[in-house]
Amino acid sequence: MAKTIDSALLDRLRERLASGSVTESELRKLSGEAQRWLRGLETQLRTRERRLSRLTADPTSSMSDIANELRRVELYGPRLTEIRELAAELERRARELRATWLNAARRS
Repeated sequence: MAKTIDSALLDRLRERLASGSVTESELRKLSGEAQRWLRGLETQLRTRERRLSRLTADPTSSMSDIANELRRVELYGPRLTEIRELAAELERRARELRATWLNAARRS
């Protein structure tokens, strides 16, 4: 099965976080990508939720349409949770690297 863009980005984020030799610049870049991806997923989720609301409010909607949309909405939860956690870890690591650099600069 071909990798989706989402899974490829998740793999890259996990890989770089597991690496001990990532730069602060790279962390900032990855963090920006993660934040853009997160905003995109959140927008997609809101769109799906609105569609689900319309479907459930319409008595002529089929149960299969409602069930399909509900499944799509439920897929976003774990993905959003993981990307939020990875983005937070990227930010934490970038702050650590900046703090280390600043402390070294102060001592010089």
